[in-house]
Amino acid sequence: MDLDRRVDTVREFNRFYTRRIGVLREGLLESPYSLTESRVLFELAHRDRPAANELARELGLDPGYLSRILARFRTLGLVSSRPAAKDGRQTLLGLTRKGRRVFAVLNARSQNEVSAMLASMPESSQVRLVEAMQTIRRVAGGPDASQTPYILRPPAPGDLGEVVRLHGLLYAREYGWDQRFEGLVAAIVAQFVERYDPARERGWIAERDGRVVGSVFLVKQSASVAKLRMLLVTPDARGLGLGARLVDECIAFARSARYRKITLWTNSVLLVARHIYEKAGFRLVKQEPNRSFGYDLVSETWELKL
Repeated sequence: MDLDRRVDTVREFNRFYTRRIGVLREGLLESPYSLTESRVLFELAHRDRPAANELARELGLDPGYLSRILARFRTLGLVSSRPAAKDGRQTLLGLTRKGRRVFAVLNARSQNEVSAMLASMPESSQVRLVEAMQTIRRVAGGPDASQTPYILRPPAPGDLGEVVRLHGLLYAREYGWDQRFEGLVAAIVAQFVERYDPARERGWIAERDGRVVGSVFLVKQSASVAKLRMLLVTPDARGLGLGARLVDECIAFARSARYRKITLWTNSVLLVARHIYEKAGFRLVKQEPNRSFGYDLVSETWELKL
């Protein structure tokens, strides 16, 4: 195939895929926001107060164009801004509470659309599609392709067993916890499968180079309260912001499902996880000494009001 034919093939694929995912519609995901505006909301939801120039550079946007988008978002009450402490010439951006609610709706609609697209295919075709997308990213992405070296997806057959195995292995290795902890995780997984409510519950698997490197699940505790469970990031995937990203996905979904609160149970020795929860807005509401998994521990309950 000569170069001209390759060019035609790439352009044909681009036309097909933009039609397939609906980016040519005036409002993305049946919303009043364009593709670019939705991408700006996504970046703001997943970054900790980025500077406007940093956001323009990351998205490849003309600074003036981004400025107009941000001005509209401010008018709508979606975005807040403040000068950087170290350099007053820089403007730091963040989503307001309303902005996070809007993003949560967009994020849930995107998740549902892609889930529906994948569900229409046999599992073997789903795997081939994801692998092909990963190949395109690796080949065409260049040096920046490694900046987000993982994908998030729903659990597939075999993943739940791997989540149990990784919890048992890592907590034994890093904290010395015995097999009773692995048994607890297995029971939580079994309950998730038996009682799964797709409208109000969800699981996320982080995959890197074909391996499970992280997980988190959001389950229904009551009509108004969701529970975050089984947050895990393997050692080789730490430092990528994956733990915070998994928690953010839970929060966004919980808001879209109209929960009023998220609760979670953890232990005081899990310092990194506690930091992630606190940064996401969770507050410690209860502590209780207990003997679990072979050790004297302090269990904790954290809550986030939505």
